[in-house]
Amino acid sequence: MEEMRRRLLDLFATWGYELVMPPLIEYLDSLLTGAGRDLDIQTFKLTDQLTGRLMGIRPDMTPQAARIDAHYIKRKAPVRLCYAGSVLRTRPEEFGGSREPLQVGAELYGHASPGADAEMLSLMIEALRIAELRDPHIDLGHVGVFRGLATQAGMSADQETELFDALQRKARSEVETLLAASDIAPALKRQFGGLLDLNGGPEVLAAARERLQGAPAAVARALDELETVAARMGRRGGAPAPCFDLAELSGYHYYTGVVFSAFVPGHGRAVARGGRYDGIGRAFGRDRAATGFGADLREWLRLSSASFPPLAGILAPDEPDPDLAAEVARLRGAGERVVMRLAGDKSSAAEFGCDRQLINQNGRWIVQPIK
Repeated sequence: MEEMRRRLLDLFATWGYELVMPPLIEYLDSLLTGAGRDLDIQTFKLTDQLTGRLMGIRPDMTPQAARIDAHYIKRKAPVRLCYAGSVLRTRPEEFGGSREPLQVGAELYGHASPGADAEMLSLMIEALRIAELRDPHIDLGHVGVFRGLATQAGMSADQETELFDALQRKARSEVETLLAASDIAPALKRQFGGLLDLNGGPEVLAAARERLQGAPAAVARALDELETVAARMGRRGGAPAPCFDLAELSGYHYYTGVVFSAFVPGHGRAVARGGRYDGIGRAFGRDRAATGFGADLREWLRLSSASFPPLAGILAPDEPDPDLAAEVARLRGAGERVVMRLAGDKSSAAEFGCDRQLINQNGRWIVQPIK
């Protein structure tokens, strides 16, 4: 797990993403501010014995990263942050799943362009490659399509929630029933219902422009942004062709623009999710554009086809010899793993994960393979 964590953090560093380490536990009024409010039900709470104030154990690091950008970094330029650490949730995301994911992710603050979304999506795909998750399938959508239609329709909050839920579940008959019972204009009803059919390859965007003619300008902008992100992805060698899904509304109340998910064969739920969530820093006094993605490193490790080299090292005797101590220090300085066999210990080298040993030969300490 540490090998994979290191691979991913090193990848993020080469793209200019700086590692942050938010606190595991915070006062609740800080932890559940802004976008963190949506995580209230997932947050374990406890009372601070020193102050009597309520505290919470972080269920997600994204709001914490946003606060770091707003309060501590305060750069005008775009800021790229990454993280890897445990989060704790009151409920697992799937039946039998873990309530303590090892969350790994990246966030880009301060730039609202499709280019920033394309960078984040490209980074997620590269992370999947580095972690050796084979044959990823990428779903690409935009919450602005549904949101633009809902605003135009003047739907009540309850109507919007019910229709959103039915679309998210791809429940066609339920969508049709809800639309038939509403007083929404017939053209908008057809456009809402058409979202269920707008999924597939690049042809979906052309079909969407035709079927959503007359929709609000926000819908056309959303389609333009999707087209731009897809075009940038197409210029990136080796990237899988995305599948467009205009009824993909995961995180609808959280995201504000392009959304994307990654799936792998044989696994029924997304292994990574991300998208645009502008305004996350507003509650911290800094209204910044933002895009990012996150995943569970433990889940990636289970699904990865990566093979990691077996533990290797050099077993050395624990003797009061200055020359031995100097050679051990030299080897460790060169990056070698050296384990000292303590006096009286009869364990085998294999039990220490060592494939070589340090022996004294003619007054010189040399490394010799263990046969």
